[in-house]
Amino acid sequence: MKIRYTYLLHTLALYAVSTWVAAETVEVKVTNKSNQPIENAVVYATPTAGLSKAEKNAGKAQVDQIDKEFIPHISVVQRGARVDFPNHDRIRHHVYSFSDAKTFEIPLYRGRPSNPIAFDKQGVVELGCNIHDWMSGYVYVTDTPYYAMTDKRGKLSLANLPQGEYDLRVWHPDMKGTVEDTNQTVRVSGGQTVNFQLTTKKRWVPFRAPAAGGSSYR
Repeated sequence: MKIRYTYLLHTLALYAVSTWVAAETVEVKVTNKSNQPIENAVVYATPTAGLSKAEKNAGKAQVDQIDKEFIPHISVVQRGARVDFPNHDRIRHHVYSFSDAKTFEIPLYRGRPSNPIAFDKQGVVELGCNIHDWMSGYVYVTDTPYYAMTDKRGKLSLANLPQGEYDLRVWHPDMKGTVEDTNQTVRVSGGQTVNFQLTTKKRWVPFRAPAAGGSSYR
């Protein structure tokens, strides 16, 4: 029994080491045509061989409403994720989306809705509030669990990628074209850097109305 136990521990140790060795990190940088960094760009990697069952664990997420804004302004979730929309303001909001990837409404409410919203289709979900026209936000839904968002330097790390071939794509609300246009197929077998350069457009931002008789917002 002692020999079997020792063999089992040795096998598990080898498996753990091999799994750790196979996990790689890809560094990504996203810029515009003027080589300026783009913040909050969503980058995701999809295995060309397909996802395993273990990689389809969608999880949960949350988009807050604070000071009459969606926080965070841009979110990314895996397809199937359930998203909460708590309202932390002292007034009511009416959250909605008419996007192809997800159409829903949460009528006027305060606090936390009783049921989260399931995002079950890949694509861009644009958020709005029927009461406050300037409130806008985005949820990008992707099939893969391998995703991240760029920082102020336009950089991010896609960590814990099993070795293999991946399609890397990027999305941002200000970019021209489609995510398919950005596709780069890379073979992940060690530390590497992938660069994306996007053509951007100006985005119309609704005016945020001031409160009557003051400089604060209603």
